[in-house]
Formats: sequence, structure tokens, C-alpha cells
Amino acid sequence: MSENPNANLNPQPSAASPHPGIDPRSPRFGAGITAFLLLVDIFLALTGATIAAALLLLAIALLFAWGAFAGVRRHPYGVLYRIAVRPRLQAPTELEDPAPPTFAQGVGLVVTGLGLLLFAVGVTVALPIAAALAFVAAFLNAVFGYCLGCQIYLLLVRAGVIRRPAATA
Repeated sequence: MSENPNANLNPQPSAASPHPGIDPRSPRFGAGITAFLLLVDIFLALTGATIAAALLLLAIALLFAWGAFAGVRRHPYGVLYRIAVRPRLQAPTELEDPAPPTFAQGVGLVVTGLGLLLFAVGVTVALPIAAALAFVAAFLNAVFGYCLGCQIYLLLVRAGVIRRPAATA
């Protein structure tokens, strides 16, 4: 019996996951780009190019905001992955709920936004610290597939602090 390898690429919403799944490699791809940019940002901040570091961290924070508010499917890295990378790979064996990676984008926004805010009020060391914290999370996701923001999301769901979106008919 021949099974269609693309049959599970656009699953219908269910009670467990109200949104179609995403390729789990897409957030890792984006995390790799983000980790690289954050590493550049840390280098700039530590070598005295603080204005350039602040502007780069602002751009990264805006990208996190894009992912958090528009969702990971509409994030520029997600679109780039779908257009340029995904067609060159085999279909994923399973799909991932987009809610945890979208929440993780919000966590990245909070971390980088707080670093920028503290930097703006004169706490200059906050810039490389925020970039370093975000780098660790992006690196873990890109290299090991371990998403800290996703884990926070799951802990908050289990604790009843947040609820998964309800399925729509």
C-alpha cells in the first residue's frame, strides 16, 4: 500500500490542535538565523558599537513581535523557509502545533524589549545581557531542537495559567 508522504502536511484543525500544524524544522531554521544575528549583536555591544548593537537588537525585537502577533507562519523566516528551504527537503514525518513557537516569539520579544528599554534608560549592560539570553534560547532551538519558550508555554498550559485556543467548527 502506497502512502502519500504529503498527506499530513495540511491537517485539519482538531480539538487538540485547532490550527493546522507547521513543519518543526521551520522554527529551527528561524532560530538559526536569529542566533547568528544575536551573536553579531553581542559582538557589537561588547566592542563598543553600542548604537549599532541597539539598532540590531531593535530589528530582532521587531522580528520577534512579527512572529508573536502575526504567527510563525507569517514570520519572514517562516516564509523564507517555505519558499527556499522546504521544497528541497522530504516532507516532515509529523507536524507541530504553531502555538508554542508563536508564544516563544513573544518571550523573545519580552527579553529583547526589556534589554532595549533598560538600555534606553541608561543601563548599558542590559543590551548584551538581553542579547546573550536570547542567543542561548535561539541556539538551543537551532542546534538541539529544544525551544525554551515552547517549554514555558507548555508549563503555563499545564498550570492552567493559559489555555490552548479552542477549536473552531
